[in-house]
Amino acid sequence: MTTEAPTAQIVRSEDRRHWWDGAIDSRQSFPATGNFDLARAAHGLLLVHNEDTVAPGEGFDRHHHRAMEIVTWVLDGRLRHEDSVGNTGVLRPGVIQRMSAGSGVLHSERNDNGYTSRRPLRVVQMWIPPSVDDTEPSYEERDVSDALAGGELIVVASGLSRDADRTAVTLGNRDAALHIARPSAGRSITVPDAPFVHVFVARGDATMGGVELRQGDAVRLTGGGADRITATAPSEILIWEMHSAAE
Repeated sequence: MTTEAPTAQIVRSEDRRHWWDGAIDSRQSFPATGNFDLARAAHGLLLVHNEDTVAPGEGFDRHHHRAMEIVTWVLDGRLRHEDSVGNTGVLRPGVIQRMSAGSGVLHSERNDNGYTSRRPLRVVQMWIPPSVDDTEPSYEERDVSDALAGGELIVVASGLSRDADRTAVTLGNRDAALHIARPSAGRSITVPDAPFVHVFVARGDATMGGVELRQGDAVRLTGGGADRITATAPSEILIWEMHSAAE
């Protein structure tokens, strides 16, 4: 039996797919807009990883989702969420949100700052499939600001049994976890060891395996290997740990 050596693919910020409609500027690590076969371009379980800048007062009108775990993380500004199950919330930096679309849900997402505020919203939205289809739609949000203050890598969303007592919100996929860190310059964190890992520099600069990473850059790891990533400026780093792949 042979085992493939671990591989790392660097995806530079400027190489992401770009979609813009005048109000929403979307930088997509995987092609999302108009793509009806998300699994084909996925890395592990990660189907969608969009960094969206939304103009004041604008956003996504009510639309439908089903059979999807949707995780939202605000970098700057405030996002207003409303859905057909009755959940409402205003997300700000430091608050992780998980929406399990299950058998089907309608929701809207908008920049909560009004048209005259001149304050854009910058948000990362990530999609993975559920382990079980057609469950009841559900919603969770949790402020993890205090946990991130120390600069360590924190589990913020997970469906792994290992994380049952420490995750902020619980994913409906038993093979995935999202970790976030806000390291200061010079601080290193250990990347989880898993068959599929996605590292995203949401803010700041870092180095990993001798490669310089800037804001918006990503690394797709396949085949395991516990790498270290070192911040070279105050940074915010999002890391998906995945133990299976989308089908």
